[in-house]
Amino acid sequence: MPDLTIPPTPPVYLSALLAREDLGLRQIAGPSDPDTAIHWAHVSEMPDPYPYLLGGELLLTAGVHIPEAAGSGTYFADYVSRIVEAGGVALGFGVAPVHDTVPRALVAACDDYDLPLLEVPPPTPFTRVARAVWQLMAQARLAELRRVTEAQQSLAAAASRPDPVPSVLRQLAQRVSGRAVLYGPDGTEIAAAGRGASGVETRESREALAGLARVVRPPAASASSPTPPNSSMSASPTSPTSATDTVPGAHLAAYALGTGQGFVLGVAAPDRAPGDHTIASVAAVLLSLLTGEHQSRTGADRSSALVRLLLGAPPEEVASLLGGDRWLVVHATPGTGTTTAPDPVAASALGAALGSALIDLAPEVVRVLVPADREPAPQPGWTLGVSAAVTPEDWPAADTHAARALARARATRTPLVRHGSSGRAGLAELLPHDEAEAHARTLLAPLAAHPALVETLRTWLSLHGSWDRTAVALAVHRNTVRQRIARCAALLETDLDDPDVRMELWFGLRHL
Repeated sequence: MPDLTIPPTPPVYLSALLAREDLGLRQIAGPSDPDTAIHWAHVSEMPDPYPYLLGGELLLTAGVHIPEAAGSGTYFADYVSRIVEAGGVALGFGVAPVHDTVPRALVAACDDYDLPLLEVPPPTPFTRVARAVWQLMAQARLAELRRVTEAQQSLAAAASRPDPVPSVLRQLAQRVSGRAVLYGPDGTEIAAAGRGASGVETRESREALAGLARVVRPPAASASSPTPPNSSMSASPTSPTSATDTVPGAHLAAYALGTGQGFVLGVAAPDRAPGDHTIASVAAVLLSLLTGEHQSRTGADRSSALVRLLLGAPPEEVASLLGGDRWLVVHATPGTGTTTAPDPVAASALGAALGSALIDLAPEVVRVLVPADREPAPQPGWTLGVSAAVTPEDWPAADTHAARALARARATRTPLVRHGSSGRAGLAELLPHDEAEAHARTLLAPLAAHPALVETLRTWLSLHGSWDRTAVALAVHRNTVRQRIARCAALLETDLDDPDVRMELWFGLRHL
């Protein structure tokens, strides 16, 4: 868990504050550590500042609280000890208007408690010191953002190279001046890059990083792996997504990749610089994509099925690679009766909701091939047409049926329509299929050269002769529907207002 008492901005180092000539600050006591980090500046004239400090402050005081007899007792020792106990990192004492010089007893107390003491000259108000702290923080934050942005760009470029995984690891190692390792599901090093400082390359750091990777690996992949004793997180039934640890000379971090297959990114760096976690997280996301489903057995089978289809294999021979013997074809459009083009991200989300990654994003419709054991349900924001369950050799017919079901769903403003959803065996089942097809071809022969008329007649009959609904389903004007139906009547030389004629035509269209 992050320390919520520390602001989300890079700290200001005391050496940078002392280097500001416009402030004129001078350190007169305490250790001269250039890495002393200041997280904020605070002004207080309370004799006991402890309750008002959060830790990491440069405390500024003019000594208003100091009694006249303070130098002869333990006042300054008590005062400085309370600052140190509260986590204050430095004390700034303003010379004038109360005191002409910094009290010697205060100087001695700061030396005793290793608290840096700064003399603030009379021309420098405390507000200027506080403003300088925030200015330096803003500069550090800008530098951090620039560093992270440049790292993101370089990592993305590395991911697009012919050897993406090694390239991403090399770029990450370079950005953190350390070492980056990709561990496989069994804990072995798949790839590594970088060397960094000597502490990063020790046997102890390598073993500790491998142990840290076991902490974040999913339980199924790490059930038999021991937990490193010094890690900041421990293994649990639900493993953490990241963990950190330290060994002499190295800061360690491990990130579980989002594939759920046990891949882990390990990073060892000599220092924990601002932005390192963000940069490593970006690399983890890229590596998750690179080691994702297309590297898994499912993705490999899907790729193999596609290649075989392209090389001429019939669908029934490759369907086993996709899983399942019977399938549903789903056609979907956004909303109800809208012509908005499908969005790729939304299409992927729809496929996930339907339980399939076999998605085709066409300009006006999304097609999804779904295993028959996953019954599609209405999806918010989508209109769906679903075919009956078919074997692979009937996929083309199912595709046509799904399109017709979608057209009916749009026309009736229904979220989901299934092809042949009545489930009743009709009179058509009493005739041999080949005889029914022959009759349909003869009956509808005058329309054979006009596919648009056939589809319009089919849709118009399925919607009980509704001009408006047919227009919506076909995305044409209602007058166009009237003209096409009149043309059908003329070519067929029949009266389409006759119920018997409509019944026979519908019978023929279902077997065409």
